[in-house]
Amino acid sequence: MGIFYSLDTIISLLIFLFIIITLYLGIKVVPQSMVFVIERFGKYSKTLNAGLNIIVPYLDKVAHRVSILERQLKEFTISVISKDNVEVKLETTVFYRVVDASRSVYRIRDVQSAINTAATSIVRSAAGRLELDDLQSSRDSMNEEISKNLQQAAEVWGIEITRTEITDIIVDEQTKTSQRQQLNAERERRATIAQAEGEKRSVELNAEAKLFEAKKEAEAIKLTADAEAYSITVKAKADAEQTKLLAEAIAKNGQPAVNFEIMKRQVDALSDVASSSSSKTLILPTEITGVLGSLETFMQTFQKKGK
Repeated sequence: MGIFYSLDTIISLLIFLFIIITLYLGIKVVPQSMVFVIERFGKYSKTLNAGLNIIVPYLDKVAHRVSILERQLKEFTISVISKDNVEVKLETTVFYRVVDASRSVYRIRDVQSAINTAATSIVRSAAGRLELDDLQSSRDSMNEEISKNLQQAAEVWGIEITRTEITDIIVDEQTKTSQRQQLNAERERRATIAQAEGEKRSVELNAEAKLFEAKKEAEAIKLTADAEAYSITVKAKADAEQTKLLAEAIAKNGQPAVNFEIMKRQVDALSDVASSSSSKTLILPTEITGVLGSLETFMQTFQKKGK
């Protein structure tokens, strides 16, 4: 009875162990950053994504555990010949990730080596179409071109090229010396052009200043001439008006008006002579006093007649 009891216990334990092993083989928990490639009888069956998955125990097995995280190739150096026949070295790196695990494990043995080889060929082809100066100033466009062409090559391996980077351009000392000489010559050329443009601008400004000065002088002369012409016109109009009034006075009053105008002009002439700074002594003839008296008498008479 004890023997049978022990046998039943062993069988129960074996069954329990079988169930545990079956569950372990049939249930697979895939981490977020991984995918599992499943084979059945040595042939690809399916790919398990992140999370809880169930497979057929004893028939299916996990053949490959593939990381889907973005990866970076170790930086490598590529020797290229530019369009102007200058040998340079480009330090390059490639970032990629697996998007189809089955193709990455069944189509290529060494993914990194394959990407390195393809990138070397593409970089040399892209750099060979550019001159040295363009290589140094067109990294962004080169990175875009290399990434696009490399993606086409890596697609068959289930690889996505996320980006490529040309981290450095290495040239030999002789080329550096030539570049420095070229740079110095370019700086001297620009300095010469800038100096010539400055002198040209100075001449233009001087000419503009002289032209402006000449215009202003011409405007001043014109304004003076206009003022003189206006003064002459006004004076002529005043003389004409005075002559008209005098003629009307003569027509109305006759000889007394003529005598009044003559005496008035004589008095004005005496006033001018007396106010002159060069006159020291003024001698008046006796007739002048008579003239002044007559002028006063005439004024009184003229005012009475006017009333």
